[in-house]
Amino acid sequence: MASSKTKRSTADSSTLAPHDPAHVASALHFRAFTLFAESPDTVRAARDMARSTVQDWGLEALLDDVRLVVSELVGNVVHHAIPDQRLARPGAPRRIDVTLRMWPKWLFVGVADEDSSGPTFPIGEGFSPYLTDGLPEAVLPDSGRGLLIINRLADAVWWVPGEDGGKTIYCRFDLGTPG
Repeated sequence: MASSKTKRSTADSSTLAPHDPAHVASALHFRAFTLFAESPDTVRAARDMARSTVQDWGLEALLDDVRLVVSELVGNVVHHAIPDQRLARPGAPRRIDVTLRMWPKWLFVGVADEDSSGPTFPIGEGFSPYLTDGLPEAVLPDSGRGLLIINRLADAVWWVPGEDGGKTIYCRFDLGTPG
Protein backbone atom coordinates (compact mmCIF):
# COMPACT_ATOMS: atom_id res chain seq x y z
CA MET A 1 0.00 0.00 0.00
CA ALA A 2 1.65 3.25 -1.06
CA SER A 3 1.90 6.22 1.24
CA SER A 4 0.19 9.35 -0.05
CA LYS A 5 2.20 11.77 2.07
CA THR A 6 5.66 13.18 1.58
CA LYS A 7 8.42 12.99 4.15
CA ARG A 8 9.28 16.29 5.81
CA SER A 9 11.87 17.08 8.44
CA THR A 10 10.60 18.47 11.73
CA ALA A 11 11.72 18.96 15.29
CA ASP A 12 13.55 16.10 16.96
CA SER A 13 10.84 13.63 17.94
CA SER A 14 12.70 12.60 21.09
CA THR A 15 12.08 16.04 22.58
CA LEU A 16 8.31 15.66 22.17
CA ALA A 17 7.95 12.78 24.68
CA PRO A 18 4.38 11.81 23.75
CA HIS A 19 4.18 9.53 26.80
CA ASP A 20 4.70 12.50 29.15
CA PRO A 21 1.37 13.48 30.83
CA ALA A 22 2.12 17.18 30.27
CA HIS A 23 2.23 16.55 26.52
CA VAL A 24 -0.94 14.48 26.61
CA ALA A 25 -2.78 17.42 28.20
CA SER A 26 -1.48 19.81 25.53
CA ALA A 27 -2.58 17.66 22.57
CA LEU A 28 -5.41 19.00 20.40
CA HIS A 29 -7.03 15.56 20.34
CA PHE A 30 -6.43 12.41 22.35
CA ARG A 31 -8.01 8.98 22.11
CA ALA A 32 -7.03 5.77 23.87
CA PHE A 33 -8.44 2.29 23.91
CA THR A 34 -7.49 -1.00 25.52
CA LEU A 35 -7.71 -4.36 23.78
CA PHE A 36 -6.84 -7.90 24.81
CA ALA A 37 -4.58 -10.07 22.68
CA GLU A 38 -6.64 -13.23 23.17
CA SER A 39 -9.78 -11.80 21.56
CA PRO A 40 -10.21 -13.24 18.05
CA ASP A 41 -11.01 -9.82 16.55
CA THR A 42 -8.36 -7.72 18.34
CA VAL A 43 -6.48 -6.60 15.23
CA ARG A 44 -9.68 -5.79 13.30
CA ALA A 45 -11.07 -3.85 16.28
CA ALA A 46 -7.83 -1.84 16.54
CA ARG A 47 -7.93 -1.01 12.80
CA ASP A 48 -11.58 0.04 13.03
CA MET A 49 -11.01 2.26 16.06
CA ALA A 50 -7.97 3.87 14.43
CA ARG A 51 -10.00 4.50 11.25
CA SER A 52 -12.82 6.08 13.23
CA THR A 53 -10.39 8.32 15.13
CA VAL A 54 -8.52 9.47 12.02
CA GLN A 55 -11.81 10.24 10.26
CA ASP A 56 -13.19 12.10 13.29
CA TRP A 57 -10.09 14.28 13.32
CA GLY A 58 -10.26 15.03 9.58
CA LEU A 59 -7.02 13.24 8.68
CA GLU A 60 -8.37 11.16 5.80
CA ALA A 61 -5.08 11.50 3.89
CA LEU A 62 -3.43 9.36 6.60
CA LEU A 63 -6.25 6.85 6.93
CA ASP A 64 -4.66 3.89 5.12
CA ASP A 65 -1.20 4.45 6.61
CA VAL A 66 -2.46 4.73 10.20
CA ARG A 67 -4.71 1.68 9.85
CA LEU A 68 -1.83 -0.39 8.51
CA VAL A 69 0.58 0.80 11.21
CA VAL A 70 -1.92 0.05 14.00
CA SER A 71 -2.71 -3.33 12.44
CA GLU A 72 0.97 -4.31 12.23
CA LEU A 73 1.83 -3.16 15.75
CA VAL A 74 -1.20 -4.76 17.39
CA GLY A 75 -0.63 -7.93 15.34
CA ASN A 76 2.95 -8.05 16.63
CA VAL A 77 1.69 -7.93 20.21
CA VAL A 78 -0.87 -10.67 19.53
CA HIS A 79 1.69 -12.98 17.94
CA HIS A 80 4.94 -12.17 19.74
CA ALA A 81 4.54 -10.37 23.09
CA ILE A 82 5.15 -12.36 26.27
CA PRO A 83 4.29 -10.37 29.43
CA ASP A 84 7.08 -9.59 31.85
CA GLN A 85 7.09 -11.79 34.94
CA ARG A 86 5.88 -8.98 37.22
CA LEU A 87 3.05 -8.05 34.83
CA ALA A 88 1.89 -11.58 33.99
CA ARG A 89 -1.13 -12.94 35.86
CA PRO A 90 -2.04 -16.61 35.38
CA GLY A 91 -5.11 -16.91 33.18
CA ALA A 92 -5.34 -13.15 32.59
CA PRO A 93 -5.52 -11.76 29.05
CA ARG A 94 -2.58 -9.82 27.62
CA ARG A 95 -3.36 -6.12 27.57
CA ILE A 96 -2.73 -3.85 24.56
CA ASP A 97 -3.13 -0.08 24.94
CA VAL A 98 -3.43 2.02 21.78
CA THR A 99 -3.20 5.81 21.91
CA LEU A 100 -3.61 8.45 19.23
CA ARG A 101 -2.61 12.05 19.91
CA MET A 102 -2.87 14.93 17.50
CA TRP A 103 -1.04 18.24 17.67
CA PRO A 104 -1.16 20.90 14.93
CA LYS A 105 1.94 19.43 13.21
CA TRP A 106 1.93 15.77 14.24
CA LEU A 107 -0.14 12.67 14.82
CA PHE A 108 1.36 10.18 17.27
CA VAL A 109 0.27 6.56 17.41
CA GLY A 110 1.39 4.52 20.41
CA VAL A 111 0.92 0.80 21.01
CA ALA A 112 1.85 -0.46 24.48
CA ASP A 113 2.17 -4.06 25.64
CA GLU A 114 3.37 -5.95 28.70
CA ASP A 115 6.58 -7.31 27.17
CA SER A 116 9.66 -5.17 27.85
CA SER A 117 11.70 -6.85 25.09
CA GLY A 118 12.53 -4.27 22.48
CA PRO A 119 11.30 -4.67 18.93
CA THR A 120 13.66 -5.88 16.24
CA PHE A 121 13.83 -2.99 13.84
CA PRO A 122 15.22 -3.86 10.40
CA ILE A 123 18.68 -2.48 9.72
CA GLY A 124 19.51 -0.72 6.49
CA GLU A 125 17.62 -0.62 3.25
CA GLY A 126 15.95 -3.52 1.51
CA PHE A 127 17.65 -5.05 -1.50
CA SER A 128 16.61 -4.08 -4.97
CA PRO A 129 14.60 -6.82 -6.71
CA TYR A 130 16.78 -6.18 -9.79
CA LEU A 131 19.83 -7.51 -7.93
CA THR A 132 18.29 -10.88 -6.99
CA ASP A 133 18.23 -12.44 -10.43
CA GLY A 134 14.67 -13.70 -9.97
CA LEU A 135 15.11 -15.00 -6.40
CA PRO A 136 12.72 -12.86 -4.31
CA GLU A 137 13.05 -15.17 -1.28
CA ALA A 138 16.72 -14.22 -1.08
CA VAL A 139 15.88 -10.63 -0.14
CA LEU A 140 13.13 -11.14 2.42
CA PRO A 141 14.29 -11.06 6.04
CA ASP A 142 13.01 -13.77 8.38
CA SER A 143 11.46 -11.20 10.71
CA GLY A 144 10.84 -7.48 10.96
CA ARG A 145 9.00 -7.08 7.65
CA GLY A 146 6.04 -5.39 9.37
CA LEU A 147 8.36 -2.96 11.14
CA LEU A 148 10.07 -2.25 7.81
CA ILE A 149 6.66 -1.26 6.40
CA ILE A 150 5.96 0.88 9.46
CA ASN A 151 9.32 2.63 9.06
CA ARG A 152 8.38 3.48 5.48
CA LEU A 153 4.91 4.82 6.32
CA ALA A 154 5.62 6.84 9.47
CA ASP A 155 7.93 9.84 9.63
CA ALA A 156 9.56 8.54 12.83
CA VAL A 157 9.37 5.29 14.82
CA TRP A 158 10.84 4.56 18.24
CA TRP A 159 10.10 2.67 21.44
CA VAL A 160 10.16 3.51 25.14
CA PRO A 161 10.39 0.99 27.98
CA GLY A 162 7.59 1.23 30.54
CA GLU A 163 8.41 2.32 34.09
CA ASP A 164 6.98 -0.89 35.56
CA GLY A 165 7.75 -3.17 32.61
CA GLY A 166 6.39 -3.50 29.12
CA LYS A 167 7.04 -1.01 26.36
CA THR A 168 5.36 1.42 23.99
CA ILE A 169 6.18 1.75 20.30
CA TYR A 170 5.48 5.22 18.92
CA CYS A 171 4.99 6.33 15.34
CA ARG A 172 4.95 9.98 14.34
CA PHE A 173 3.15 11.20 11.25
CA ASP A 174 3.97 14.75 10.14
CA LEU A 175 0.88 16.75 9.29
CA GLY A 176 2.56 19.76 7.74
CA THR A 177 1.74 23.36 8.49
CA PRO A 178 -1.78 24.06 9.78
CA GLY A 179 -3.93 26.36 7.82
